[in-house]
Amino acid sequence: MKIAIDEDRCRGHGICCTLCPEVFDLNDDGYSEVLTPEVPAEHQATVRVAIAQCPERAIAEA
Repeated sequence: MKIAIDEDRCRGHGICCTLCPEVFDLNDDGYSEVLTPEVPAEHQATVRVAIAQCPERAIAEA
């Protein structure tokens, strides 16, 4: 599973970072970034939750 964040849509809510800090982090500007574009199997279920919970729908499978 590969993911990406649409930087134009992200508003820095940080829900993804809270749900899966192994894959997401906030950059210096306070917006989410992907640490691991190729999501390891053990984090895929949590990343899918983060995708569903993103209020801006900024995270997508690439």
